[in-house]
Amino acid sequence: MTATTLFYIIIAILIIDFIVDKILDALNAKHFKDVVPQELRDVYDEAEYEKSQDYKQINYKFGILTSTFSILLTLGFLVFDGFEAIDNIARSYSEHPTIIALIFFGIIMIGSDIITTPFSYYKTFVIEEQFGFNKTTKKTFWLDKIKSWFMMAILGGIILTAILWFYQTTGNDFWLYAWALMTFFTVFMNMFYSRLIVPLFNKQTPLESGSLRDQISAYAQTVGFKLDKIFVIDGSKRSTKANAYFSGFGSEKRVTLYDTLINDLDEDEIVAVLAHEVGHYKKRHIIFNLIASVLLTGFTLYILSLFIKEPILSQALGVETPSFHIGLIAFGILYSPLSEITGLLMNWFSRTFEYQADNYAKTTYKAEPLISSLKKLSKNSLSNLTPHKAYVFMHYSHPTLLERIQNLRR
Repeated sequence: MTATTLFYIIIAILIIDFIVDKILDALNAKHFKDVVPQELRDVYDEAEYEKSQDYKQINYKFGILTSTFSILLTLGFLVFDGFEAIDNIARSYSEHPTIIALIFFGIIMIGSDIITTPFSYYKTFVIEEQFGFNKTTKKTFWLDKIKSWFMMAILGGIILTAILWFYQTTGNDFWLYAWALMTFFTVFMNMFYSRLIVPLFNKQTPLESGSLRDQISAYAQTVGFKLDKIFVIDGSKRSTKANAYFSGFGSEKRVTLYDTLINDLDEDEIVAVLAHEVGHYKKRHIIFNLIASVLLTGFTLYILSLFIKEPILSQALGVETPSFHIGLIAFGILYSPLSEITGLLMNWFSRTFEYQADNYAKTTYKAEPLISSLKKLSKNSLSNLTPHKAYVFMHYSHPTLLERIQNLRR
């Protein structure tokens, strides 16, 4: 195979992925105004339903604009040898391969973020603002950007430097050392994300004593679940949308409730949501996802090790001097169809796990408050009640609201 042939394969992968994604979006959009199932008629009143329709249509059109811009920018970058230009800039500052790679990816990442910032700004301060979701101030928006850049530079730089060092010193076996590093990083982040990363962006406070904490503690005792760390996060700092999640394990196990969740739901409903999250923990879904992530990372790194030394990868992107960082870009695109397949598999597992967690909540607590909480959360986020089945299959990590309610009422 020639570098030219591989270049056209890369172009084809990008275009096909874009076309498939747009077809799915269009199919989904055609179902926006489907008749709402009887079980969901009480989610919206007429005015709220019209508002949800407008929200879906605006996001659909905005998605077409942003994705079209992205694919045209990417294709233009490939056709006009953009990677070669950035590689030349990086090489003008150093001859050391690690420094070159760090500069190269730094330019790519920050440049990409700068280019897409107007879209995220518009999404936040125009679309989300228009529908009453946005609570982000412009100061918070820009501070989040700066913090994200620093985190990307520090964490990404350390990981990339280590992987390059493994590659340069161990040859074909580098993937084993890189896998060990990524496994450590993944486990560490799962353990300490809420303690180390979340405080950089949000304020977390222990749930104060009172009726809600008493109800949560009482439920946790009935299922033999030790839960000492219950935190409230200031999600309202950025959006009115609500959430709750478990993080960590062992001594770092904690549940985090968005303040918006506490405002939107009554106490019985919050305990039902928590029961669902406990179900994930009791059914070992968190451990499964962690192990699956580690195994998929190892598999990807092993495949990478088989091809990364091939000069054709760099040449396909218009760069004559073979290098790890250019080969990594080409490999990432070529690997994306396989990544799509594993993503579909993980989404299937995720949807299955959601049913299991719902069933756990229904069995150990009650189904009705969980149903009413799901309806409220869907209403408050203007969710799509009638998504296309193909779109759900390809993109949803959770069953649809209708599917979850039908399952809970069985």
